[in-house]
Amino acid sequence: MWFVYICQRGGKLYTGITTDLQHRMTQHKAQLLYYEPHPDKFSAARREKQIKGWRREKKLALCHKKPS
Repeated sequence: MWFVYICQRGGKLYTGITTDLQHRMTQHKAQLLYYEPHPDKFSAARREKQIKGWRREKKLALCHKKPS
């Protein structure tokens, strides 16, 4: 299972994909704000690209809409 995530560190938002959320947050030393599961890397990467194209406000709205 793959995950698309949004995390925050030092006021900046980061969007990415991983198979291990806990390990990735430790690497980033960041706070996990949002995540969603995907069945494969392709669909996760497609969604990551979509979210990365959004403005900060839209990303934050997504984080508040569906708490992780």
